[in-house]
Amino acid sequence: MSSPPSQPRTPAPPPRPALKRSLGVVDGVAIAASSTAATTSIAIGMGTVGSVVGLQAPALLLLAFLPVLGIALAYARLNRSEPNCGNGYVWVGKSLNPWLGFLTGWVTVVGSIVFCAYTSAVMGSVLLILANRAGVHTLAGIALDPTSTGVSTAVGLVVLVGLAVLTVTGTRVATRFQFGLLIFEYAVLLAVCGWAMATGDHAFSLSWFNPFAITDGTAFAQGMVLAVFFFWGWDAAFSVTEETRSPGDSARGGLIALFAMLGLFLFASVAFQREMSLAELIRNGPQALPYLGEKLAAEPWATLPVIALMFSAVASVQASLIPMARGLLAMGRDRTMGPVWRRVHPRYGTPAAGTVILVAIAMVTAVLAVAIPKLSDMLLAAVSAIGLVVALYYGLTALACAVRFRSALREGPREALLAVGVPAASSLVLLGLGGYLGYSYLTMSDHFELSPDNGWFMFSLPAGIVLSGLVMAAVAKYVRRAPYFTTGRGTDADTLTTTPPPDRAPV
Repeated sequence: MSSPPSQPRTPAPPPRPALKRSLGVVDGVAIAASSTAATTSIAIGMGTVGSVVGLQAPALLLLAFLPVLGIALAYARLNRSEPNCGNGYVWVGKSLNPWLGFLTGWVTVVGSIVFCAYTSAVMGSVLLILANRAGVHTLAGIALDPTSTGVSTAVGLVVLVGLAVLTVTGTRVATRFQFGLLIFEYAVLLAVCGWAMATGDHAFSLSWFNPFAITDGTAFAQGMVLAVFFFWGWDAAFSVTEETRSPGDSARGGLIALFAMLGLFLFASVAFQREMSLAELIRNGPQALPYLGEKLAAEPWATLPVIALMFSAVASVQASLIPMARGLLAMGRDRTMGPVWRRVHPRYGTPAAGTVILVAIAMVTAVLAVAIPKLSDMLLAAVSAIGLVVALYYGLTALACAVRFRSALREGPREALLAVGVPAASSLVLLGLGGYLGYSYLTMSDHFELSPDNGWFMFSLPAGIVLSGLVMAAVAKYVRRAPYFTTGRGTDADTLTTTPPPDRAPV
């Protein structure tokens, strides 16, 4: 009896490209610390906070750390329960409401785009400062003015393109590059601030740590939102949770970076005020750190803080590109955004197409920001807008933690406090501050103009981000018919594909 003819063997399908699990705690710390950008925040933020609350910056930084720490603990607990590179977008959608979840993901991404846009101008401004110190003040008849938004942006966009290429080629390569930048910039920052602390002419005062010295409610709220912005970025460690060897590494990396940032911010704020008067802080604005270097030392040592600021801006922009692309990767997997966002590069294992698109959008945003000609004014407007949307999505994520783990109320006082009480209190503080500041902006002006002194303009930036998020959520629900709006659940990494489903929606 003859045997049946053998059937041709069907070749196995090629493995699907996936995010590479190659990161550890050190990588998480590098990403979180780079995204927080201590040197950049100190350099451009001290003058900004000083213009709002005077010499009370140390008090607000310490006070703002408390709700931010509560948010970080909520992130860590949620990440243990459901590790996902979409983090807040997934957790809020599942625990509260899919519309709020989508809005959380959207404002996170758009806030990061705005950050990359204005930090590009910072990078350009720093390069122009270096050019001026080298004796180059004009090029092809164009004045290389580091205080000009237009010229600074043009130079910074060139650097942004280079960072996009490095980010696409692999997260591990990017984190190692950032770690080297961090070592240099922190060494310089500690040395400069330590010297200012030791030799400053202005006597140290405990009143700097007294938040009750701020008698204006609007100034207090704006100062707190700006202080929260200082800490923004530690959560970038959770955006690579699917690329770490253990989800706990993401939490440890984020928390280590957060405590390190608190120490740096308090140390630097006191050092700046020991060496500079309030008028000097406000006058120098985003050039406060280079000014401090010039005041303390002669060349070439005075240039080291400028280089450190450049390294910080470069590292923070690159670190921001990582969570942006991965947040949209999570949304693409759920079909709340188009299929292009879930494409993973077959060689590098990164969301390359999404990264390139985000860089292009950030470049367009940076060009639009040239409408505000003075760099310090543009930075104040951008930082305030980002501070409000950060308060919104941090607050929603912490509230999601309190709701998801509300059963801990029956497990004893300690679990009830950590799982429900602390996240809920942190959420109420940040959402309350954001709401109060938004109301203050609406009532402080009677007309609209492109100025950080105009309340309507300052309110329109975060309001536009939120409204655009609601529009995109409606598209995702009613046009794309994303199942996320039915279940509120996020898609995990195991379902990742590079080809869109047959009924794919447009990008």
